Amino acid sequence: MPPPSPLVAGVAPAAAAAAPTLLHLFLRTRRRLPTPRAVAFASGSHAHDALLLRRAADVADRSAGLTSPHPNFGCVIARPQLETDSVEAWVVGEGFLYAQGTTCAELLAAQEAGEHARGATAYLNLEPGDCYGDSTAVASLVQEALKSCLVVNAPLLYRAAFHVPFSVLKYAMTADGKIAASSGHASWVSGKSSRGRVFELRGRSDAVIVGGNTVRLDDPRLTARHVKGHIPVRIVMSQSLNLPEEANLWNVTDAYTIVMTQRGARRDFQKRLAMKGVEVVEFDMLNPRDVMSYCYDRGYLSVLWECGGTLSASAISASVIHKIYAFWAPKIIGGVNAPTPVGELGMSQMTQAIDLIDVSYEQIGRDMLMSGYIQPIPDLSPVIPSVDEIPSVDPDVSPYETNIVSFYKTWDIFGAFSNFSPHPIRMPDENGEYITWPTVEHYYQVLHIFFLGYINIFFQAHKFVGVDNPQARDIVQEIKQAKSPEEAARIGRTRQREFPELVQIDWESTKIDVMYRAIKCKFSAYPHLTNMLLSTAGSVLVEASPHDLFWGGGREGEGLNYLGRLLMQLRSEILGTVPASVEVGEPA
Repeated sequence: MPPPSPLVAGVAPAAAAAAPTLLHLFLRTRRRLPTPRAVAFASGSHAHDALLLRRAADVADRSAGLTSPHPNFGCVIARPQLETDSVEAWVVGEGFLYAQGTTCAELLAAQEAGEHARGATAYLNLEPGDCYGDSTAVASLVQEALKSCLVVNAPLLYRAAFHVPFSVLKYAMTADGKIAASSGHASWVSGKSSRGRVFELRGRSDAVIVGGNTVRLDDPRLTARHVKGHIPVRIVMSQSLNLPEEANLWNVTDAYTIVMTQRGARRDFQKRLAMKGVEVVEFDMLNPRDVMSYCYDRGYLSVLWECGGTLSASAISASVIHKIYAFWAPKIIGGVNAPTPVGELGMSQMTQAIDLIDVSYEQIGRDMLMSGYIQPIPDLSPVIPSVDEIPSVDPDVSPYETNIVSFYKTWDIFGAFSNFSPHPIRMPDENGEYITWPTVEHYYQVLHIFFLGYINIFFQAHKFVGVDNPQARDIVQEIKQAKSPEEAARIGRTRQREFPELVQIDWESTKIDVMYRAIKCKFSAYPHLTNMLLSTAGSVLVEASPHDLFWGGGREGEGLNYLGRLLMQLRSEILGTVPASVEVGEPA
């Protein structure tokens, strides 16, 4: 039987087709005169706007830690109600960007509002275009709400301005300024409620960084325990790799670990870490600035530093720390040699001290949390050079010659080429019935680990693993139900390490074919993607992943770039320059 029409972002074709009309209607109402139904509320509309904009910022904040390096984006749809003046009752739909490759906030809000979206107003946490530069009373009345919108996307602004992830230094100290006793014992400085807040901070971060001393003394796990959803990468910085053979961070079952070190340090220990699933990255000179540049290249948006005083001082001196979270506990430990949160900064006078900006205080249990910015939130106004100005901006770049087309994140210009793009595909099972997969990545991760019977229509000659294994079937459902392709990838890789016996033996020789069939399905289902692919004719396509050296091009072009090669193969097939039967070769 032929495959049914593809779903768009998990919505039936009819509903998806209606969504743009609704979006157009409610977005356009910001420019229309008030209807008779809304005239009664005109006098208080500015106050309502401020409240609803702040609500949009709060909704956007739910995506913290999930969207990097995309901004946290929220949308609230509201329409006045004659019977009540409460903005809570006005809200008919809300949505936020869960992660890259998921449905956009506007569409989620429109779907929830349904017919109630007609004639309503959409409130977005990003500054509205028609309010930009406006000095009227409306702008001043909503200024506080607009500031909230900037704060919720501070990580994106810092990343865009400084080309490093937004970095937060967190520490807990006693009333006399100690983070541990003279012996190094630090469990626990702060109370349980404060530690719960730290779990939340980890869940909002892409990575958590510690130094070698923290690993040796505390043996931390650095997981976002008790917080569901995003799990940050754990990074250990150690120049000499003087680290214990056994540590909680070497267990990568629940969270990924990267050890960053100096080139050539303890190669035998590096091999033992790699055998445990820990990634080791070498630097010519290990320092916070280069580490943050590397994290920037990996796409990290927000990083949490939970290190000791020596490393924190080095990071502050390198100007890569943007915000401080200091937990003060009502206790005194004393000790001349007891460590402090920040080591030597080279300052000899109090007038040299760094003054924090936008400082706030919050009592958490018996502790006090003080937070503030070291560097102000950047005020970014986009400046896009014209074609004539490009040579003066960068003489090496020609706007008329595009030989390489790169893609990586779904919001890139050619981001739809990514496996994470929100384009569901439908593939048949063994009975010829079509199953919908939210993204190509969801489909690939399942096949990556479990060649189950319901997909054997493509692999009749293969012997499948896990066909009758209940555990395998449970994991397949877990991957399929993942809310984002990022989660699907994390679940797939984690389960692969946990259950290596379920991995298809000849997966390495078949994964290229699996990926190619999924890509062909995706582009055949969405004609506009095919047109986008054909628009790149004559260009080399490169998946610009800095760490995937098989599907991506690598950080310095050392990768095999098989995803880009498969897309070029498909492009050639569509253009008719090669026969459709040509197979893509295996890696050398």
